[in-house]
Amino acid sequence: MSVAPRPDLEFEVSILSPLAKLCAILAGLLLTVITVVTCGNLILRNTTGDSLAGAFEITAVCTGGAIALFMPLAQLRQGHIIVDFFTSKLSDAVNNTLDRVGALVLALVFMLLTWRTGLGGLSAYTANSQTMMMGIPEWYVYATMTPPFAVSALIGLTQAMFGFKTPEGQ
Repeated sequence: MSVAPRPDLEFEVSILSPLAKLCAILAGLLLTVITVVTCGNLILRNTTGDSLAGAFEITAVCTGGAIALFMPLAQLRQGHIIVDFFTSKLSDAVNNTLDRVGALVLALVFMLLTWRTGLGGLSAYTANSQTMMMGIPEWYVYATMTPPFAVSALIGLTQAMFGFKTPEGQ
């Protein structure tokens, strides 16, 4: 028996999936920046004895953004760690319910993170807070973290409401 895809699930896949993939691509670009800065710093240290000023700051700023940007795709693909020692012998229906409750809890946590990160970014912007060496405005980090946290919350909420199945071919 074939089940027709639900329109609400098609919306989830057509909107949230590309957003999650875009976030992951941006995270990959940030990891590339981290790699280039680290390699450049190592080459300078080993050839001239100098180092790249602010390499640690650039790495820290990019790392914070990259971690947040990978979250939507991890949730979309159910890539988070699940310890199923106690639930492996339960029925599929019970496990599905527990997964949906977990997705709801994750959505609530990411809503909280979105709110607090947004407020932190506004506070850093208002205070004109900057990194010590390079003077990079700290609100940049918050600005790269807030949208992916919101997307993660939407994905978790959608999964809690509609489940985890995607239409065939997706």
